[in-house]
Amino acid sequence: MKKTIFTGAATAIITPFKNDKIDYESFEKLINWQIDEGIDAIVVCGTTGEASTLSDDEHKDAIKFCVDVTAGRVPVIAGTGSNDTAYAIELTQHAAEAGADAALLVTPYYNKATQNGLIKMFTSIADASLIPIILYNVPSRTGCNILPTTAAKLAEHPNIVGIKEASGNISQIAELAHLIGDKMDIYSGNDDQITPILSLGGKGVISVLSNPMPRATSKICHDFFEGRHQDAVRAQLDLLPFISALFSEVNPIPVKAAMAAMGFCENSLRLPLTEMESDHEAKMLAIMKDLNLI
Repeated sequence: MKKTIFTGAATAIITPFKNDKIDYESFEKLINWQIDEGIDAIVVCGTTGEASTLSDDEHKDAIKFCVDVTAGRVPVIAGTGSNDTAYAIELTQHAAEAGADAALLVTPYYNKATQNGLIKMFTSIADASLIPIILYNVPSRTGCNILPTTAAKLAEHPNIVGIKEASGNISQIAELAHLIGDKMDIYSGNDDQITPILSLGGKGVISVLSNPMPRATSKICHDFFEGRHQDAVRAQLDLLPFISALFSEVNPIPVKAAMAAMGFCENSLRLPLTEMESDHEAKMLAIMKDLNLI
């Protein structure tokens, strides 16, 4: 059986900006707060971290910074995916050198791939990597879906240990769980599907919600694992309005606004992302007040 990278909730952490540069002072405070609040792992330079707008140097520096600040207290998973296989290999090897515990690799976007192309691409990266690989399936963003049969073939690779499933298709995820057994861990990539995926044997969630609510998000998972299923489901359902607000515009627009409202960073994004529309923001902030977040 392969090693599980983490169990519970991993925060797909935002990247704070100030004057259009990474705000490392705020980033350090945020990482430490996440760990103090009981988060189970941190994903740096993912979609929520605006990795697609980071320069090569910024991307590599942010990974190293997160690893150094975390200092082994929780696992760090580095987003190193690309639609350029050679670049994905380069980033993944850098993450390994920086001390990351695993790499998160999204499917190729824009150029996409056949299922055979996905197998060859991910196999090439896994062969070249010194750290374990977690696949990331998010067809709504990439236009490319990892089918269960494809994931099952990739699960045979000793260095491919997990998959973040954000297809939103519970039937597909159930088929995936059936095919892979214990050969690869499944993580929810959608905050509104944490408990459904845990019920299919999932090991946790890679979460946007846990940026403002790390303790509560982790608790949903651990309540479920410890047999308090109804408590976990109730918490999941109670948080659905906030989860919906966090996805009322393209991620990470709302969560960046939420973290700014909590005082963790400036509400600064890089184009093409823009600040949250005022009506959406007002609704989200009202929910956050009800949750005593602000």
